[in-house]
Amino acid sequence: MGSSASESRSAAENVVEESNPPEIVISVLNTPAPPPLWHELTWPIREGIFPCRKESSSLFRHVISVLCGLFPVLSWGKRYDGKTFRSDLMAGLTLASLGIPQSIGYASLAKLDPQYGLYTSVIPPLIYAVMGSSRELAIGPVAVVSLLLSSMLQKLADPRVDPESYRKLVFTSTFFAGIFQAAFGLFRLGFLVDFLSHAATVGFMGGAAIVISLQQLKGLLGIAHFTTKTDVVSVMEAVQNAIHQPWHPENVYLGCSFLIFLLITRFIGRRIKKLFWLPAIAPLISVILSTLLVFMTRADKHGVITIQHIKGGLNPSSAKLLQFTGQNVAPCAKVGLICAIIALTEAMAVGRSFASIKGYHLDGNKEMVAMGFMNIAGSLSSCYIATGSFSRTAVNCSAGCKTAVSNIVMAITVFAALELLTRLLYYTPVAILASIILSSLLGLIDIGEAYAIWEVDKVDFLTCLGAFIGVLFGSVEIGLLIAVAISFSRIIWNLIRPQVDILGRIQGTDIFCSIKQYPMAKQASGLLILRIDSSFLYFVNANMIKERIAKWVKEEQDEIEENPKERIKSVVIDMSNVKNIDTTGIAALEELHKKLDSLGIQLVMANPGWLVIHKMKLASLVDMIGEKWIFLTVGEAVEACPNAKRDNGNG
Repeated sequence: MGSSASESRSAAENVVEESNPPEIVISVLNTPAPPPLWHELTWPIREGIFPCRKESSSLFRHVISVLCGLFPVLSWGKRYDGKTFRSDLMAGLTLASLGIPQSIGYASLAKLDPQYGLYTSVIPPLIYAVMGSSRELAIGPVAVVSLLLSSMLQKLADPRVDPESYRKLVFTSTFFAGIFQAAFGLFRLGFLVDFLSHAATVGFMGGAAIVISLQQLKGLLGIAHFTTKTDVVSVMEAVQNAIHQPWHPENVYLGCSFLIFLLITRFIGRRIKKLFWLPAIAPLISVILSTLLVFMTRADKHGVITIQHIKGGLNPSSAKLLQFTGQNVAPCAKVGLICAIIALTEAMAVGRSFASIKGYHLDGNKEMVAMGFMNIAGSLSSCYIATGSFSRTAVNCSAGCKTAVSNIVMAITVFAALELLTRLLYYTPVAILASIILSSLLGLIDIGEAYAIWEVDKVDFLTCLGAFIGVLFGSVEIGLLIAVAISFSRIIWNLIRPQVDILGRIQGTDIFCSIKQYPMAKQASGLLILRIDSSFLYFVNANMIKERIAKWVKEEQDEIEENPKERIKSVVIDMSNVKNIDTTGIAALEELHKKLDSLGIQLVMANPGWLVIHKMKLASLVDMIGEKWIFLTVGEAVEACPNAKRDNGNG
C-alpha cells in the first residue's frame, strides 16, 4: 500500500511539473536590461515626428500617416459634404457676429488698436482649421491672455507714448509663444501645462475676470486717464480720482443700458435652448444700435467716447517688426512662455470639455502643435496671441457646427468686415465694447466650482485662493507665481515625505493591504511587511524612508521584547510602486540591510521596478542581500520567510 501511495504521489508530481514547465517561472533577476538613457531622452521626439510606425509599413504610408497627423483636415475632409457645410456656414456666421465686437474689445484690453483684434480673428483660425483636431473650438483673442500680455509688456514700452515699439514687443512675444506651444506638442511636453492645476486655473480665471471687469470701468465711465496697473487697489484709486474730475455720464447711461440688454439676452438664451442665437448676435446688435444712436444724435460731440478710426484691409505683414536682438528678447521670451501656458491651459480645458460632450478624443499634443503654428503665422501677420475661447466655442457648438470649417467661415466674415465695415464703426462708443467684455466675463467666475474644490481637497482650495488673491491684489504674474509655487510645494512635500504603509494579510486570501485602511488585515508574527508609495527612491526621500523603517522595526522589537518567539525575523518591502532609484537610494538600502542584519533580521524585497533591479545589480546590492531574497510578489516573499508556514493556517 505504501509503495502504491508513493508511486501515486510521484505520478501526480510529474503531472504538475509537466503542466507547469520551468519556462513559465518568472524571475525578477533574469529580466532584460532596460532601454538606455538616450532611448528614453529621444522617445518624445521620435513619437512626435514618427507616431505609431510599424516595421512592415511602407515609406509612402508612413508619410501619409505623418501628414494626416499634422493636418487632420486630410482625414475628415474626404467625408465632407454639402449638408455638413450648411451647418458649419450657419455656425460660422453666428460665431462672427459675436467674434467681431469681442475682438475689437479684447484688442483695447491688450492696449492695441481695434484692427489688431480683428486681424487675430482671421489668420489663426484659418491655420487651426487645417491643423487642429477639435471640431468645436473657436479661435481668436481672449480676455485673459489680452490682459496678461498688456500687463507684462507695458512695463517694457508704454503703448500710449511709443505704440510702435509696443507692437514690436507684442508680435515678438506672440512668435515666442507659438514656438513654445509647438515645442510642447512636438516633444510631448504637455505635462508642463498641467503644472497649472485645475484649482489654480479656477482661481486665476476668477481673479482675472474681476481685474478685467475693473479695467472696463475706464470705458464704461468715460475716464480719459486711467492707471496702467491691474491690481484692485490701484484701479479703485484711479476711479476715485476720476470722480473728482470732469466726466460725462452719457457713457455710463449708454454702457449700462446695453449691458442690461446683453445680460437679459444671455439669460433668455440659457433658459430657452432654441434661442441660443440671441445672446450670440446681441453684441453685434448692440454695436449697430449704439453706433446709429451716436451718429444720429452726434453724441460724440457731447462727451461720448468713440472708437473713431479703424484701419481696414487684409492683415499687413509684421515679419520685419520681430525683434531677435537687443535687451528685450529675453523679457519677450518670458512673456511668450507664460502666455503660451495660459493660452494652452484655456484652450485644452475648453476643447476637452466639448470633445467629451460630443464623444470623441482630443489629442493634446496635436492641439499644441496646431496652436503653436497658428501663433507663429499670426506673429508674422500683425496678430497677437490667439487661443480657444469658451464663450465663442459654446456659441459655435450651440449653432450646430460639425467641423472646424466654421472657423474658416468666421475668418472670411471678419475679413469682409475689415474690407467693408471699418469706416462704419467710427461712431461706435467705447462704453459698448466695455459692456460686451463685461457680459462675456461672467462664465469665468465659477463660485460653484471653487466651493466644490473646498469640499474635496483643502490644499487644492488653497492653491485656488492663492491664485485668486495674487491676481486681485498683486498682478497677473504674482497670481500665477503663487499658484505654481503652491502646486510645486505640494509635489515636493509628497516627494520628500512619501507614504510608507505597514501591510497585513486579509484572512483566507493572498491579498496584502494597509492595516490603517483595512483594519481587518492581520500582521504575520515575526514579519514586518512594508510598502513604499513613491515612484522614486531618490536623495530627497531615501534617508527619511530608511529612518522610518528602522524606527518601526525598533518599535516592533520593543513591543514584543517580553516574548522572544514573536520577535521580528524578516522585513519584507513591497517595492512595486518604486520605478526608479539613484545612488543615494541604493546607499540607504545598503545601510538598512546592514542595520537589520546586525539585529538578526533578514531584508526581503518584492517586485522592484525594472530600473531599480537593474541598478541594484550594477551596485552589487543584489549580491549583498542575496538573490534568494528578492521575489516577484509579496505573497512569495512571505512564504519564503521564517515562520511563514506556521502562520499560513491563520491566513
